[in-house]
Amino acid sequence: MDKQKKLVDKIIEGIQEKKGKDIVIADLTPIDDTICNYFIVCQGNSPSHLEALAQSIAYTVHRDLNEKPVAVDGFRNAEWIAIDYVDVMVHVFLPERHDFYNIENLWADAQLTQIPNID
Repeated sequence: MDKQKKLVDKIIEGIQEKKGKDIVIADLTPIDDTICNYFIVCQGNSPSHLEALAQSIAYTVHRDLNEKPVAVDGFRNAEWIAIDYVDVMVHVFLPERHDFYNIENLWADAQLTQIPNID
């Protein structure tokens, strides 16, 4: 398994650890001139849940792959937290922000994979 796929798997594990919902992986690898190879989008149900999801992602990736994000933004408002792992961008949304921005559908050519919710 290549490094990016391992990173994607660990990010999903971190999201699921804190019961993040509506996880979508957008595979941008076949598309030229994108800012990264994968977008991962999920949502939480409150600002504190978003913070817990972001912290769980960072912890899981660092623990298992010894990688840290190059940037994290959005903790101030905690409506949309973006975590940048260079080749993989993670977007953690409140439901209303997720519905409004709908970023996983910005690239019509991207292959979207929905991960079933764990209840």
